[in-house]
Amino acid sequence: MAYDAIAQYTSLMQNNASFFLANITCSLAAKGTSCLICFAAKPHFSAKMWSIELTDLIPGLPAELGLECLTRLPYSAHPVASRVCSPWRTLLESQEFYHHRKKIARTHKVACLVQALPRKLVASESDVPKSTESPSFGITVFDPVSRSWDRLDPVPQYPNGMPLFCQLASCEGKLVAIGGWDPVSYSPVTDVFVYDFTTSRWKKANDMPSKRSFFAIGSDAGRVYVAGGHDENKDALKSAWVYDVRLDEWTELTQMSQERDECQGVMIGSEFWVVSGYRTESQGVFEAGAEVLELGSGRWRLEDEAWEAGHCPRHCVGVGEDGRLVSRGELDSAVRVGTCGVILGGGTLVVGSEYQGSSQGFYMAEETEGGQNGKLDRISVPDEFSGFVQSGCCVEI
Repeated sequence: MAYDAIAQYTSLMQNNASFFLANITCSLAAKGTSCLICFAAKPHFSAKMWSIELTDLIPGLPAELGLECLTRLPYSAHPVASRVCSPWRTLLESQEFYHHRKKIARTHKVACLVQALPRKLVASESDVPKSTESPSFGITVFDPVSRSWDRLDPVPQYPNGMPLFCQLASCEGKLVAIGGWDPVSYSPVTDVFVYDFTTSRWKKANDMPSKRSFFAIGSDAGRVYVAGGHDENKDALKSAWVYDVRLDEWTELTQMSQERDECQGVMIGSEFWVVSGYRTESQGVFEAGAEVLELGSGRWRLEDEAWEAGHCPRHCVGVGEDGRLVSRGELDSAVRVGTCGVILGGGTLVVGSEYQGSSQGFYMAEETEGGQNGKLDRISVPDEFSGFVQSGCCVEI
């Protein structure tokens, strides 16, 4: 097993250019194993500080160097590496390892998008192909560094497409998908699914306590916050809940001061902002302002002038240079309709259309010291990833 692990590990190293910081050579002798590893820097940690057993990660190497090797693995190699041996799997799937990688800047930010899948087409009498079914949605992953596109495997409970209008959030390197509508019956669902990029698997989590649609969502420190939206009777809600990903538990929060349907969630520092929305008796009339949950105290406060009245906030809320909320649809006329934005560290992925019914364009908005400069750089997108984007979030993996 030890020889197999080293052989597979060496293959991973040789086939991935991101390991230029480490020169690794391994030779297997008939009796025992010898390894030479030369690093540009000393290990960033001590094995004694870990609760996980780190000995024999790579036979013949001190624990610190073995851990340094695995720390340098790119996230794309984790699913393969986790199958090499049990100690590697335990380490790579642990939260301790994730936080360590994040601390020393070894994590990687990607955009996860709820996107329409390519439709199945049939010939028609006019020789113009027609779609045989309504759109189905999957989870698309965009890497802003390599400008590459990928799609996650479907959730086992929904093999033909994600629940419509499901909401996404990220927690400690995992993707959390909550709620939405059943793609067949269009009935609201309370399903919660968690995707682990290390194992490339979905896990069914505890359901939301009640059905709600078009709610605000945000995440911080291993918890996902939901607020507002509407229930099965289309009545706007002011209730709020928090989901603890580690404990797989839901806890009810203090209610907001008013109902907010079709609101938008934004995390700003240690605060969860629920932007705009409308009350049951004023369907579609979006209100000004926002309601802010202070995560430390658990108290809500009103920000009356935070958003312009009459403007839908769904998926287009950003934070400007002066710290105020802005609409990403106003960055450029090319993205003023159906705008969706995902902050990715050094820039923001912005998707949108110039007018109703036109195809969506995909752009990166670079970020200056004070915030976004508004300049859009169009991205080339393969046809299979050019479908309509419903929503999205950033995941640091």
